Amino acid sequence: MIRVILPSHLRALARIHGEVHLDVAGQVTQRSVLDELEARYPALRGTIRAHDGGSRRAFIRFFACEQDLSHEQPDTPLPAPVADGTEPYLIVGAMAGG
Repeated sequence: MIRVILPSHLRALARIHGEVHLDVAGQVTQRSVLDELEARYPALRGTIRAHDGGSRRAFIRFFACEQDLSHEQPDTPLPAPVADGTEPYLIVGAMAGG
């Protein structure tokens, strides 16, 4: 089971309370996790990545095991502690301003 933590605005949009638990078949990658997340919560389609399932949206970042995975290829396997549910996969709204 994959644990996913979303920012509060996306949890509110999808009417999620707390952490999301997903069963991902096959290899655990950013793409497979996001595909399962969007399938389970259709309101999130187009909010984390482009509507076609492609590129990450601006101001969205991905973290796991204290590593920024935002620029990793979508099909790169996620760290083992994320794949086995020990550590969460974090989707974070980046801060910007001036």
